[in-house]
Amino acid sequence: MPRSPRLLLPLSYYHIMTRGNNLNTIFKQNEDYHKYLEIVGELKEIHPFDIYHYCLMPNHTHFLIKTNNESDYSSFMKNINLIYFYYYKKKYGWIGHFWQDRFKSQPIGKDEYFIQCGKYIELNPVRASIIGDPEEYPYSSYKYYSEGKLDLLITEDLFFREIGKTPKERQQKYKDIAINDIIMDTYKKKVWGSREQRYNEHRKIRYHNY
Repeated sequence: MPRSPRLLLPLSYYHIMTRGNNLNTIFKQNEDYHKYLEIVGELKEIHPFDIYHYCLMPNHTHFLIKTNNESDYSSFMKNINLIYFYYYKKKYGWIGHFWQDRFKSQPIGKDEYFIQCGKYIELNPVRASIIGDPEEYPYSSYKYYSEGKLDLLITEDLFFREIGKTPKERQQKYKDIAINDIIMDTYKKKVWGSREQRYNEHRKIRYHNY
């Protein structure tokens, strides 16, 4: 049976995930993580979109993004997967299928849970017991929000300015954000966010399918 076409609506928010085939390791050395982020930065100039949060794990990646238009983002994902595959193949002599199917996309509601979704993505290395403190992990956007570290890939989270009056206050409050049960419960569902926002996103998707 042919796969259904992927629906990425313009000017919408998504949690994007890519995985190595059979959960194979896609980043073996620090250089690999840096190379992937370098490719993201270069392609983002050609296919503009917003990245609010990201985290690169040894065998998969997470991004919280906003699309400008569907075709640009699909081209971006196709190109980054291809370019990084050829880099990895040349470096490690990889043979066979590298990525697991297509990238996955979950719509995200633009509500008070948005910033929690981003932080939840950044806490992946803690949940995987790779590190104990997310500030120890160099391949995520966490330090942009917790320390004010420059990261040219990032467009500031929509709700970050609302959590404090000064940069230091916002950074501390970001560290203190507790992840709501709604986020943990909906992490693997088709849409992230409050019940109302999930309903709204489902309506948008149904409308564009007609």
